[in-house]
Amino acid sequence: MEKNLPNQTGKVHIVTGGYTGVGYQLAQILYAKNSTVYIAGHSTSKGTAAISALKAACPNSKGRLEFLSLDLADLSTIAKSAAEFMAKETRLDVLTNNAGLMTPPEGSTTAQGFELQMGTNALGPFLFTMCLLPALRKTAQTAAPGSVRVTWAGSLGVEVYAPKGGIEFDENSGVPKVLGSRLDYGQSKVANVLIASEFAKRFGRDGIISVCFNPGNLKSELQRHGSRAQNFFGNMLLYPPIYGDYTELYSDLSPDITAAQNGSYIWPWGCPGTLKEGLLDTLKSNSEGGNGKAEQFWLWCEKETKPYM
Repeated sequence: MEKNLPNQTGKVHIVTGGYTGVGYQLAQILYAKNSTVYIAGHSTSKGTAAISALKAACPNSKGRLEFLSLDLADLSTIAKSAAEFMAKETRLDVLTNNAGLMTPPEGSTTAQGFELQMGTNALGPFLFTMCLLPALRKTAQTAAPGSVRVTWAGSLGVEVYAPKGGIEFDENSGVPKVLGSRLDYGQSKVANVLIASEFAKRFGRDGIISVCFNPGNLKSELQRHGSRAQNFFGNMLLYPPIYGDYTELYSDLSPDITAAQNGSYIWPWGCPGTLKEGLLDTLKSNSEGGNGKAEQFWLWCEKETKPYM
C-alpha cells in the first residue's frame, strides 16, 4: 500500500505517538513521500531519536520532520502545543490521533484526575483536535474535497472490552464510570468512535472528514503494562505494526472515504465496517431512535476541556 501512496509534497501531517510502533512507521511512510510530518508526544528524547532515525532511513526525502511536545495526560499543556504548531504552519491536512495506552496500573489518573486511559486516549485528543480546528478549517477551504481529515484510534477493545452500550455514565454526576482497567480501556476506545461520529456531524460542513479506525491486533508498546504471560501468549496472535499502518493510511488518505462516509468506522486492514448493534444505537441521538450517549459524551468532553481551550 505504501508503494502506491501519492507524493505528499506540500502536505502537513501530525501523528501523535509518532516516535514508536505504528505511529513511527506511519511517520516514515509519509516522510518518505515528501510530507511535512510533526511527531507529537511527551518524550523529547524519543522524538529526537525518532527524527534522526527517520532521516537516516529516508535520505532522499524532500519532506520535513518536526517534533511537537504534547502531553495528552495533562489538559493544561495541550492548547500550548497546538498554538506552537499553528505558529509554524499555515495548513494541517491530516491529524492522526494515534497515541494511546492500555491497562496501566489500577488507579492511574491524568494530571486533572481523570482515569488515565479515558484521559489519554480520548479526552486529551479531543482537546488537541479542537485547538487545531482553525488550521483544519482553513486548509479545507483550498484543499481537495475530502482530503482534510482527523482520524481517531479505536481498537478491538471496542467490541471485546467495552461495557454493554459502550460507555457507562454515573447517573448523578454524568461522568463516565471507572469500571476496572480493561473495561476502562474499552470505554476509552468507544469514546473515540463517539467523538469521530459527533465531530463529523458538527464539522463535516466545513469540509473535514472524521473517522475512527481499528488498527488491528498489533505488537507495539501498547502492551507494555501487560504481564509477561499475557504478552507471551498475546504475541502469538499479534501482527507486525506495519499492518496497523495500512489501516491508518487508508483512514488518512484513501479517496474511497468521501463525505458520504464521514463519521464511519474503519476495520483492519483498511475497509469500512459496521459496529455491533448496541454501539450503533449509541451513535444515534434520541431523535434518531438511539440512546443519545454519543452527544452526551461529546458535551461532557466540551465541559471538561473548556477551561483549557
